[in-house]
Amino acid sequence: GRVALLLHAVHGTVNVARDGHSDAQVKEHRLLEQMGMSHSISLKRQSYRSKQAHQSKNTATAKVVHKTAYYGKVEVGTPRQSFTVVFDTGSGNLMIPSTYCSSHACTMHRRFDRKASTTVEDIQADGSHSRRGSPRDQITVTFGTGEISGIFLQDDVCIGSLCSNVRFVGATDETEDPFASFNFDGVLGLALPQMSQGPEFSVMDRLVDSKALKQPLFSVFLSDSSAEESEITFGDIRQERMASPMFWQEVSRPTGYWQVQIKDIAINNQRQALCEDCQVAVDTGTSQLAGPTDVIKELAKRLDVRSDCSNYHSLPNLGFVMGDHVLNLNPQDYVDKGPDGCEVSLMPLDVPPPNGPLFIFGDPFLRKYYTAYDRRNKQVGFAAARHSDMSEQQASALLVSLNGAGTVTQAQDPTSLIFLARKEAKYSACAGCVARQDATSGILPGR
Repeated sequence: GRVALLLHAVHGTVNVARDGHSDAQVKEHRLLEQMGMSHSISLKRQSYRSKQAHQSKNTATAKVVHKTAYYGKVEVGTPRQSFTVVFDTGSGNLMIPSTYCSSHACTMHRRFDRKASTTVEDIQADGSHSRRGSPRDQITVTFGTGEISGIFLQDDVCIGSLCSNVRFVGATDETEDPFASFNFDGVLGLALPQMSQGPEFSVMDRLVDSKALKQPLFSVFLSDSSAEESEITFGDIRQERMASPMFWQEVSRPTGYWQVQIKDIAINNQRQALCEDCQVAVDTGTSQLAGPTDVIKELAKRLDVRSDCSNYHSLPNLGFVMGDHVLNLNPQDYVDKGPDGCEVSLMPLDVPPPNGPLFIFGDPFLRKYYTAYDRRNKQVGFAAARHSDMSEQQASALLVSLNGAGTVTQAQDPTSLIFLARKEAKYSACAGCVARQDATSGILPGR
């Protein structure tokens, strides 16, 4: 075996016993390759403030919103070039700055040097080889406050020891706003294939198809404390991150998002008949919670969050009924409490049927719940997250079984909802349009 040959080269003749041990190591290594591997990436956290349009009764103002982004390391090319990316379940492509980009938003970050890689290939959008000097296909991705343009490349992409040959976008231009404010370099999309430019652009699918993973899934643990690390794990679910058993929900729409159905919204485990059969997209690239405007307005009335914060400590839990479970959030998760007072922090987001009405579960939800994304079976797993500053009993109490502790009752006066259209580029009824037009919008924490 190769190990035995290496030992022979270093130490001379290898005795029979030692040589036998080396063969065993080789067999074990081959067996591990056949079984697949798992790898966890530590995620750093960036907190920053961003201005967001805020509409009051008669005036429109710019409101300062606190946002977060979680990002980790990925390597591209031969020899490997390191980048930091947001691992984003709300987009489908890998997108990083390239040395073809000279804007300040690019030069302040690490850029992929195409000339420094011996394995890179220049390609067009359909994967065909690009001839030197010929026109190149270019993609332009429009965000809420800016845009990125880029060309298509193909090279080896590694997440720790997990590597695959992947097509990706190398940015040739980035606007100053908002990209200059980010610590991370780019985004690695982990949405389902409908959100990627094509099958070969999906890093997750490439790893699954090559049988590199122990299990065809990844899992996410987010922390808001410096006492513990956030992480994403490819190929496995880490039991030590869970304070409750995990339950699974099937992906409910073929939009490309990790989208599941919720039966209703609950306040202190009581169903409100506010959003029966709504949809939820679980989005690791979004730093906020969002939902249909009319639902949020009615929900704000029922939660009765006083602007002077006088009832903050007596506010109820806000829950989402999913299958036979209620996934609860505490007031600190859904209330924006600051010097100007308190208000419900859910963003308005109106998506028409059949993909909506749609909620977005971003970082506030993902810090409470450990989530897993099963590519083969197209399902999302949820478990109460185990944090170092919270007892297991406290954490598991957030996730209530409808067949166990906690009684869910029907509330009176169901509200008639009207769902309008907003943010069509991100959460559109046309999944095919999104995949081509705005497939990488997950780079924006908070969207």
